Amino acid sequence: MAFSERSQQILKSLVEVYIREGQPVGSRKLAHASGLKLSSSTVRNVMAELEERGLIISPYTSAGRIPTDQGYRFFVDTLLTVQPLDTAAVTKMSESLDAETSIAHTAETASTLLSEITQMAGVVMLPNTATKTLRHIEFIRLTEKRILAILVIDNQDVQNTIIQTDRSFTESELHQAANYLNTSLSGRSLTEVRALLLKSLQETREVLDGTMQAAIEMAEQAVESASENDADVVIAGQTNLMGQEGLTDVSQLRDLFEAFSEKQRMLALLDQSLSTPGIQIFIGDESGYSELNRCSLVTSQYQVDGQVLGVLGVIGPTRMAYDRVIPLVDVTAKLLGSPLNQANESL
Repeated sequence: MAFSERSQQILKSLVEVYIREGQPVGSRKLAHASGLKLSSSTVRNVMAELEERGLIISPYTSAGRIPTDQGYRFFVDTLLTVQPLDTAAVTKMSESLDAETSIAHTAETASTLLSEITQMAGVVMLPNTATKTLRHIEFIRLTEKRILAILVIDNQDVQNTIIQTDRSFTESELHQAANYLNTSLSGRSLTEVRALLLKSLQETREVLDGTMQAAIEMAEQAVESASENDADVVIAGQTNLMGQEGLTDVSQLRDLFEAFSEKQRMLALLDQSLSTPGIQIFIGDESGYSELNRCSLVTSQYQVDGQVLGVLGVIGPTRMAYDRVIPLVDVTAKLLGSPLNQANESL
C-alpha cells in the first residue's frame, strides 16, 4: 500500500495516541502529535484519505478517528518502532524460569509472567508427543501388586503412573525390566516408544520371558498415561481482558472465555505458528476465530537444540502496545528455551 510519507506519519501518530489514550483522535491533537507542523485542516484531509483506504474509522459521530484492523496491520508491518525491554522485567523473568523445574511448571511460570507484565492473557503451548523424548524409565514396588512407573521426559519432565499388576515382582526383577526398557527405548520420542511397545506386545509374546513381557505391558500403560496429557496449553490472566477497550460486551467476553476453556481451539490457533519462525501477529479476524475478532495474538516459537517444542504468546485487545508486547514475547521464548537447553546439556 503506497502512499506519502506524510500520510504514514499521520497514521503512525494516530495509532500511537489511540493505543496510549484509548480515545478517538481528533485533527488538532494529531497535528501536534505528528510533529509535522501541519494545520488542522491539512491533517483532516490526510485523515479523510486514510479513512478512504480503510485504515481508520470514526466509531461514532465525532471528529476523532481510531485505527481499523487493517490500520493496525499496516502500522505493525511498516511503521512500528519496537521499544527496548525494561531490564528489571527481563531479570525477573530469567530468574523465575528455573531450569530445575518440569517443562509444564516452567510453561505455567512463563504464561503467568507474560500475563503479569502485559496485564493481558499469557498463553504457552506445551510440547506434544511427537517432540517429547523418553530419557529414562524406572519401576518402584509400592505393594505386592502395585508398581510406580516413573518416566523422565525431555530430561526434566517427570511423570508418575501407578500400575496394578497381575503378579508380584521383586525389586531385582523391576530393576532388570527397567534396564531392558532403557536400553531399547531411551532417546526415542513418545510416539516411537508407544509404537515399539505395541509392536513388541504383538510379536514377542512367545519369545520374552514373563518379566520382560510384563515390563513391556507396564511401560505401555505408563507411556499411554503420559500421552493422555499431550497437546495442552497453559493460559493465565484471562480476567485481565475484562473491561479493556473493545472487550466490554458481556456476550463477547463469554464466547472468548469459552474459547479459552476449550483448549483444542487455542491449540489449533497456536499450531499456525509452529511451522513459522519468528514473531507472528494475528490482528482481529486474521485468527479465523470469531471470538478473537476484537483481539490480537502475538506469538513466537520456543526451541531446544534447534527443535521447536511449542509456541507462546500474549492475547489482548487490538489496541495493545505492540511496541512493548512484541519484544517481550520474543525474549520470553528465548528465556523459556534457555533453561530447557541447559537441562538437556547437563545430561
